[in-house]
Amino acid sequence: MSTVSHRRALTPRQLTRTGERLSFVYLERCTVHRDANAITAQDAEGTTHIPSATIGTLLLGPGTRVTHQAMSVLGETGAAVCWVGEHGVRYYASGRALSRSSALMEAQARQWANPRSRLAVARAMYRLRFPDEDPTRLTRHELLGREGKRVKDCYRTQAARTGVTWRGRRYTPGDFTSGDAVNQAITAAAQCMYGIAHAVVTSLGCSPALGFIHSGHELSFVLDVADLYKTEIGIPLAFDVAAQDEEDTGPRTRRALRDRINETSLLNRCVDDIKRLLLPETAGSTTTLGDDRDVVTLQSDRGHQVASGINYDGPDDYGDELW
Repeated sequence: MSTVSHRRALTPRQLTRTGERLSFVYLERCTVHRDANAITAQDAEGTTHIPSATIGTLLLGPGTRVTHQAMSVLGETGAAVCWVGEHGVRYYASGRALSRSSALMEAQARQWANPRSRLAVARAMYRLRFPDEDPTRLTRHELLGREGKRVKDCYRTQAARTGVTWRGRRYTPGDFTSGDAVNQAITAAAQCMYGIAHAVVTSLGCSPALGFIHSGHELSFVLDVADLYKTEIGIPLAFDVAAQDEEDTGPRTRRALRDRINETSLLNRCVDDIKRLLLPETAGSTTTLGDDRDVVTLQSDRGHQVASGINYDGPDDYGDELW
């Protein structure tokens, strides 16, 4: 019987396609280890086996310990690993992206690099946030003005619905307790949504920095994605929490948002929205993005790509193999 160190690594042909994987697996307060090509989660209630090739992204919550061999098999199967807060509401760090293909990152870079397509994606983001308005002909300045008005209207609407007194948005960076209960709840909800968006963006292999609405920050795209759900989920939930009690607003908001995330399958929705925004031509397609191919190509002239590992210093397009 071979030891773990002598087992051969899995090849891309042996891996489970992204569309057939579990999008996210969340573990907390357990020890994550390896048993053959499965990972195990051991806690006081026993040991659970999870086939590693069926995992899209493994979210490691509080109280988890993970062994070197577990990380090894997750790397072989192409699973992304993120260290997060309780039930994924905060993002701390990650391993590799889920896909071996750079298709989504390249699509993001292409959309971002062209001013017209960058504006088109920004308009598509506003359309997701405010589906009853058509931003097709709006300039960026007009988009920002519409957003500001809609967010203010959302604050007033939620205050009237819950009976919470609203005196305006007040937040001092670094001083969470400076605001009243509803402002604290809004801040806590926003921070959690940023963590969720960061985890999803990273696991998909996108750049957190290349934003279409926000700019100039390492998390610009993360802020873009998190804001898609601000007026639908974050702000209403914050007012609900503040209406219940003014004590322990931050922890109660995080727990409530955690439950809402699970109820609405927000992580899956976030993945789908990012793909539709960056690759609108594939919307509704059943083709898996990039097909998870473990293929490296070389860029040639006129946008053509050719196989790598070949010496092209020859009279034809085939050349000699380098290795």
